[in-house]
Amino acid sequence: MKNILSLIVIVFLTTVAVAQDVKKNSYILNGDVIEATLYHDNGAIAQTGFYNQDNKLTGEWVSYDTNGNKTAVANYSNGEKVGTWVFFQGDIQREVSYDGSRIAKVKTLKVTDTYVVSNKP
Repeated sequence: MKNILSLIVIVFLTTVAVAQDVKKNSYILNGDVIEATLYHDNGAIAQTGFYNQDNKLTGEWVSYDTNGNKTAVANYSNGEKVGTWVFFQGDIQREVSYDGSRIAKVKTLKVTDTYVVSNKP
């Protein structure tokens, strides 16, 4: 009986020691929009963006993988896909333009170097 009780205590302590704090998604009212931060199971940010008062996606949404690397930048207006979305996959960048929530154009770029451009002399 003493051995069983000891085993239960050891299992309980191991479970408590290994347990991690799981971040919960946050939704903060900011003026007339709701600012959302969604998390992966490992606690890394999965997405950031906004909802309008009708609970529809609006503004810029940014997605990240479980390592924190940016995977996409999207734009919504009242739940509709708008503007140019950018998807990142390694050294490939895809720009997808939307018109009326439908794909109008896709442009694929291979990123080989990073350049800094400035209009200051």
